[in-house]
Amino acid sequence: MRTAAVGGAVFCAGVAPRVTELLRGAGTAANPEVLPQLTAREREILGHVARGKANHRIARQLGLSEKTVRNHVSHILDKMRVTSRAEAVARVRDAGLGGDGGD
Repeated sequence: MRTAAVGGAVFCAGVAPRVTELLRGAGTAANPEVLPQLTAREREILGHVARGKANHRIARQLGLSEKTVRNHVSHILDKMRVTSRAEAVARVRDAGLGGDGGD
């Protein structure tokens, strides 16, 4: 609940590793519009978001300010044309991570 309260998204243990795999490049060639023009740092941050981490935890882990992380998340949402962190992760999942029925 704390994660959601600060804008984070929480996904079951089976989804997070698959989102991370996609963010590393698997599946993006087949559907490049899923992660349009995201920088390597934005992909890295989106991976942390997909694992349900709040901005302050991401910032601490990456040695960034929380404001920098917020800016990256905002750019990610804009580039993906979504309005929430959960929607961004769901779009990534729907593009290639949710098809095995394992969740």
